[in-house]
Amino acid sequence: MAPPTPPCPDLIGASDSMQALKDTIDRVAPSNANVLILGETGTGKELVARNIHHRSGNRDGPFVPLNCSAIPADLLESELFGHRKGTFTGAVSDRTGRFELAAGGTLFLDEIGDMPLVLQVKLLRVLEERVIQPLGSDAAIPMSARIIAATHRDLEQLVEDGSFREDLYYRLNVVPIRVPPLRARREDIPLLLDAIATRVRERNGVSIGFSDDAVDHLKRYDWPGNVRQLANLVERLAVLHPNGHVDAPDLPPRISTPDAGEPLSTADDQALREPASDPLIDVGGDASFDLKEHLRTTESELIREALIASNGVVAKAAEMLQVRRTTLAEKVKRLGLEVVLK
Repeated sequence: MAPPTPPCPDLIGASDSMQALKDTIDRVAPSNANVLILGETGTGKELVARNIHHRSGNRDGPFVPLNCSAIPADLLESELFGHRKGTFTGAVSDRTGRFELAAGGTLFLDEIGDMPLVLQVKLLRVLEERVIQPLGSDAAIPMSARIIAATHRDLEQLVEDGSFREDLYYRLNVVPIRVPPLRARREDIPLLLDAIATRVRERNGVSIGFSDDAVDHLKRYDWPGNVRQLANLVERLAVLHPNGHVDAPDLPPRISTPDAGEPLSTADDQALREPASDPLIDVGGDASFDLKEHLRTTESELIREALIASNGVVAKAAEMLQVRRTTLAEKVKRLGLEVVLK
């Protein structure tokens, strides 16, 4: 059986675009129509899907997410439909597929644009006939889940290119919902900061605040990684400024001095755009993610890099990290990084 659906976090934002999005969700949720959620990476498409589910007649059923781009093509069919023992090498027991796990609830197919063509045909058949057939089984099982799909890709272009079926596109695109990028709702950034900081404090006991000047800089930045990138930045700053206050100079150069032409390093940019987990506001997939361990690992890596850059001189590394020397010395000892010291 699928795990029980956790409480659904609210969509954060009071901007006109977010109010319009919430209104659309309220209108669409009670129906069983297929929904296609469109938006850039990191905008919170899964959170939108969870809100639709939470407000639907299927709310008491499971919400089952599946990222179509995260599973190898040769395993995706088994993941969706399930299989019977002995169907193929490695099938040592029966496996229930996501369609069946989502019975009476919602199946969220994220990154649907990455689904292989051969599976697109089978998904279309499921949507038309409302039955599934596990691999290695002759029995047809009724499919009672609502399907919500999402993608950051241009499906119309994929249809033109021949890599996405036109008939499936129209089947999924009954109700399209576009999630606005963060740069289109900059006025929501203070609310998002408060929500993310609250989550960090509740999960890790670390408080963080932002000066008005810092918030102004954050509102002027374009956020190519959207809410996910913002959440990662807050997590990172919480490590560097535990129980502290963040001012504009504490922000990455690309944000604090956008006209200075000083880009983030490749590693810096990657770290901000691609999290080790779902973002704190664009929540969803993995409720078992260990935030404390993630923060500890991030803190250790940052301190190690600073010590190496300062040739193991604690005072210089502390200055680079903008923390007190005694505080850094304690962290070095606690994290077992004495080996980096001179």
